[in-house]
Amino acid sequence: MTAINVTSQSRAWLGVVVALAAAAGYALANTSASVAYQGGSNPLTVAATRFLVPTFALVIWLRLSGVSLLLARRDALLAIVLGFITALYTWALLRSFSALPFALAVLIFYLFPLIAAVIVAAFGWEKFAWRTAAAIVLALAGLALALDVRGGNLNAFGITLAFLAAVGLAVVIVVSSRVIGTGDARPPTFYMAAGASALLLILAAASGDFALPQTSPAWIGFVASTALYGFAMIAFFIAVSMIGPVRASLLSYADAVISAGLGVVVLGQALTVVQVAGIALVIVALVGATQR
Repeated sequence: MTAINVTSQSRAWLGVVVALAAAAGYALANTSASVAYQGGSNPLTVAATRFLVPTFALVIWLRLSGVSLLLARRDALLAIVLGFITALYTWALLRSFSALPFALAVLIFYLFPLIAAVIVAAFGWEKFAWRTAAAIVLALAGLALALDVRGGNLNAFGITLAFLAAVGLAVVIVVSSRVIGTGDARPPTFYMAAGASALLLILAAASGDFALPQTSPAWIGFVASTALYGFAMIAFFIAVSMIGPVRASLLSYADAVISAGLGVVVLGQALTVVQVAGIALVIVALVGATQR
């Protein structure tokens, strides 16, 4: 085995660890956000402010690292557009929650790894591996069981919004991987976070739906959610630069497993045997996703 192969394998495994850390960050951020909602805030306000953290954190990190914030004009414009798409798919997902059962909306949204795999294969950027497709299908089946998805309340508008949110995230992941390549993911992520934050703040202000927390525990949850989401966003796009958009996306299913565990430990929720079986299927799919 050559030194190049060893380095490549080490980078791939490090990318897997970073992607799983991002999933843990997203799960913790969502759990913290629920505390903020209970104290007077709302999803749109949390979504609008949580992109501010990676924006300012990346400015400081890049300055301290001596790395320029400037990108080539084409890459900068693409990254800002991806930020706008991020804001729009976030808004669409939040709106879908009011039109569909939460579990069903989340399940539809988690089609994004499969959509990302189809996009990169269609453009010839990555080979569509049936093993990857099988892992995604297995993870979706496990997620359906873990979320206890049931029929009823099938609102066509809500389904459309959740699906568009999935397509939006898939597009952001795939196109950002072309902008980032194997280089430094931080400058493009800065432009994306800044663009998403600006548009979401405008949407929140225009709708009059901007509500800050009213209690101390809610403020703790609010701050924790934004900080953890900022970490997760930065880590995820670093993982994309290391292991590619499809594998990084598939490992995002760890978010559901970690969220379920947090629900039991933090929120005192109970899991049924069927939900435990679903979580086990997701874990099996994740193990498969880490293998070449």
